[in-house]
Amino acid sequence: MSDLPSTARVVIIGGGAVGASVLYHLGLAGWTDCVLLEKNELTAGSTWHAAGNIPTFSSSWAVMNMQRYSTELYRRLGDEVDYPINYHVTGSVRLAHSKNRMMEFERANSMARRQGIETNMMSVADLKDAYPFMETHDLEGGFWDPTDGDMDPAQLTQAFAKGARAMGQKVVRFTPATGVRRENDEWIVETEKGEISCEYVVNAAGYYAQRVGEWFKPYGGRTVPMMVMSHQYLLTEQMDELATWTKEHGRKLPLLRDVDSSYYLRQENTGLNLGPYERNCKAHWITPDDPMPDDFSFQLYPDDLDRLEWYIEDAMARVPLLGISGISKVINGPIPYAPDGIPLIGPMPGVKNAFEACVFTFGIAQAGGAGKILTEWITKGETEWDCWGLDPRRFTDYTDHDYCVAKGMEVYGHEYAMHYPHYEWPEGRDKKLSSVHETLKASGAQFGVYNGWERANWFAKDGDDTSIEATESWMRKGPWFERVREEALAVRDGVGVLDLPGFSRFKLSGVGAADWLRGRISGGLPKVGRMTLAYFPTSKGRVHTEMSIIRKGDDDFVLITAASAQWHDFEILAAHLPDSLELSDITSELSTLIVTGPKSRDLFEKVGTTADLDLPWLSIQTAEVAGTRCELYRVSFAGELGWEIHAPMADILALYNAVVSAGATPFGMYALNSLRIEKGYRAWKGDLSTDYTLLESGLDRFVKLDKAEDFPGKVALLNEKQQGPRQSFVTFLVDSEEIDPPYMSNIWMNDSIVGETTSSAFGFRVDACVALGMVRADLAQAGTDLEVEVYGQRFPVTVQPDGPLWDPQNLRLKA
Repeated sequence: MSDLPSTARVVIIGGGAVGASVLYHLGLAGWTDCVLLEKNELTAGSTWHAAGNIPTFSSSWAVMNMQRYSTELYRRLGDEVDYPINYHVTGSVRLAHSKNRMMEFERANSMARRQGIETNMMSVADLKDAYPFMETHDLEGGFWDPTDGDMDPAQLTQAFAKGARAMGQKVVRFTPATGVRRENDEWIVETEKGEISCEYVVNAAGYYAQRVGEWFKPYGGRTVPMMVMSHQYLLTEQMDELATWTKEHGRKLPLLRDVDSSYYLRQENTGLNLGPYERNCKAHWITPDDPMPDDFSFQLYPDDLDRLEWYIEDAMARVPLLGISGISKVINGPIPYAPDGIPLIGPMPGVKNAFEACVFTFGIAQAGGAGKILTEWITKGETEWDCWGLDPRRFTDYTDHDYCVAKGMEVYGHEYAMHYPHYEWPEGRDKKLSSVHETLKASGAQFGVYNGWERANWFAKDGDDTSIEATESWMRKGPWFERVREEALAVRDGVGVLDLPGFSRFKLSGVGAADWLRGRISGGLPKVGRMTLAYFPTSKGRVHTEMSIIRKGDDDFVLITAASAQWHDFEILAAHLPDSLELSDITSELSTLIVTGPKSRDLFEKVGTTADLDLPWLSIQTAEVAGTRCELYRVSFAGELGWEIHAPMADILALYNAVVSAGATPFGMYALNSLRIEKGYRAWKGDLSTDYTLLESGLDRFVKLDKAEDFPGKVALLNEKQQGPRQSFVTFLVDSEEIDPPYMSNIWMNDSIVGETTSSAFGFRVDACVALGMVRADLAQAGTDLEVEVYGQRFPVTVQPDGPLWDPQNLRLKA
């Protein structure tokens, strides 16, 4: 009992590498009265049986950034805390069997170099030089990461713990947490040895994170979206050939990943470690007849090598040396998986002063960066880098048990899959459907998922190839291209309709609501009966989020935001809401149709409406359309004359049928994306993120630095205004015939990287590839010629005049 403190500032539940890293980083931040609770010994969960590979490679900018930080930290950590760590920085080779895979590697190479990682592309000859025991006859080339390697997970965890203890932090082992409760605006963490009161709690419980998460449900929590996979790797006996090679070269072989065959192969002493990610994979603890045990510390599952047979044979063909030695040991342990294979790091959705650092599939590689990120969340309320890709709030209420299991198995079996821009993963679909869904499906709609909602991406016609295989391409053109062109031009020349379920929307009311909002946003509020865009800055003046504000009364508002931002943006509002105001999430009550194009006014007259169609742009009204009561907002994300129809989901089908019968052409999200980019309209968490300030993002007209109210980031924006932004948001025309730049493609001037793209698409109205992005401020002048790096090639780009490429005076929009 004496080892358990009665109070702490932060209590971390879980003593793996991630929990220990959070404790260590909190200490570095000056929060030195924190406690880590571990039910057994440190590392008793997934950490102890982890292979300990430390890659930086990722197709996600946020994940790569996190892993880059880890590798940099790990090189110095042992010396800083005076604890020995066996960290072998061997470098790694990734093998490409196809040109598509080489393009993926080029993309990762571009991202890595932007982050300061000196990766390189490899020829087949380079591969043979780096890994002489490998067969290379069927390869296209490869990828070299000099920072890759492996380390002892237990030593890493103990190093974090030692460093944390030296700063005054407490590690309490063999003390299971049994629950939590709220008292006097504090958390009480219950354990078998007593209770600890604290300000903040962190769920770092690894594959037990879902159980721990259930304790927070009475306080606004949800079931943690995760499942547990069985992952096996096998160790060979020692090999004389490897011993000789290692002695001659004074180093280990680089880690080898045959990503198209889905395994890694690593030197372990003078043997090999083979770890496949098999398609015929196995989940555990997902059915009543296979319950999760109360304690699985330092335990493994029985060997199950039969399901690895193909992978073992393939690896032996690739590296024949593997076949000359027997298997000395098989490790088969539990690994947690989130539905996208990326961990949950950040605020616990719906719960005050509770955070998550859990569901790590590659916890050893990511522990260092995770500790930094979560510490910033706890101590500062925001992170240095935009970390939306890691944020627990990216998953909302559609992630039930069946979904998590299906997606977890899909991700595991495709661990090294390429994430093509038009590919839609098939598992876990149809979780949220519009009332128009079956009608869209019958019209050829090809769907994508947006916060669980199925939306039409494009509409296929008879004879179009709608197979998944047709989308396995990095190129601009595919079966969708001509159809998207037809949809976009139908909006340009006539009128189109887009069914848009899932807009996140919140109702805010109460005396003083307007004054409160003025103190949260950078700009002004609309008049009653009007709407506007509003931006919520961070304390540093960066773009926290964007919402449309619809003003129905002096203190009566509806706020609309992106589908994926539902829980994120609700918490932005709720976190600072006075008790006198009422805030509710009404997302599920209503849905939206976009009706837009130069003939949209004629269409509304044809179907019959009581609306005043001459009300100006950004006006709102309640009216009947085709006999159905709804709300009409005079706005169009496509940048044409148009209205949004907002109505209960049950009424949307009748409205849609009426609009289509009157001549509207259905269009999808691909067309909308093309249309909005031609107008320079920003998209959240692409063009708008906490990596950029409002002024850098070109949002000056939404920033009123002279208004009486203070708002978050006002001082930072005033300073930036005086000094001038370092970079500026621009529109580019891209001279590329076949391919569009993906997110975070490097912009070059001669031999220097001077910016990046944030989104791009082919613009059918302007008949050119258009990209949005950031460049160094002195280069943001119309006519500046630069280059963009796209999958290893450079293409000319030209900075365009500030404003929309299409209809720059907004004459069509306001017609």
